Amino acid sequence: MAQEKTQLTQQDFESVTTKEELLATLKSKEINIDKVVKRLTYNEELRMLQVELVKLQQWISKNKKRVIVIFEGRDAAGKGGNIRRFSEHLNPRSMKTVALTKPTETEMGQWYFRRYIRRLPNPGKIVFFDRSWYNRAVVEPVMGFCTDDQYKKFMLQVPEFEHMLYEDDIKIIKFWFSITKEVQQERFNARLENPLKRWKFSPVDKKGQELWDVYTTYKEQMFSKTHTAYSPWILVKANDKKSSRLESMRYVLSQFDYDGKDEALTTLHPDPNIIMRYYRSNKQID
Repeated sequence: MAQEKTQLTQQDFESVTTKEELLATLKSKEINIDKVVKRLTYNEELRMLQVELVKLQQWISKNKKRVIVIFEGRDAAGKGGNIRRFSEHLNPRSMKTVALTKPTETEMGQWYFRRYIRRLPNPGKIVFFDRSWYNRAVVEPVMGFCTDDQYKKFMLQVPEFEHMLYEDDIKIIKFWFSITKEVQQERFNARLENPLKRWKFSPVDKKGQELWDVYTTYKEQMFSKTHTAYSPWILVKANDKKSSRLESMRYVLSQFDYDGKDEALTTLHPDPNIIMRYYRSNKQID
């Protein structure tokens, strides 16, 4: 009898015309729909927030604003996935994603910030940085890609560099996506098992697990010396990819008074349990 109760019939499908009716039918059959509801809720929230991002982009373009959104975090923290959800419905003419490879020999002889300055937004544009100049704050010293003197010089210069951008009316939003060591390992394993994602895994990723505590030390120094009133670090708990995407979108939207914001069909206030400004007293998961 229990098996008959949980079966869906052709009549069941023909009798429903809305998502709500389908969910009610599934519930009446005592079919566990928690995962389905979570997925539908996420997709609907994502759609509504992406609508707001389109409105924000139009406002940025109309008012000739310049906006930078930096996505930082350990390997497999979800930076690329977040950027894809941010940008997939935006106008590519007034938006770009920057994900630089290692510097060329010529660039290595130039001022460190120069190759990033070339990618800064023009008026009316928004730029998403998939990693940024902060490579020199964490990845490079951990992996031995820069000297100690280069690292120290960078840490002294970066607050001044960002203050110049701030004084030139460039809005900078700096995200750090936090994941636990266990979740990072799970995501590495998933990459290796998926032939479409295997290219994402590199020897540097493997070192990230081995040097986890060293990364933590440099990360904390970065926060301590580069978190400022004009360019604060925003921490995002990213063990749950979906919630980190939604809440980081809400945070960006909350920073602007764009046209049509009061007509949003979902809340634009980020969840403080998932996203927060850096404080030295914060207990961080990574």
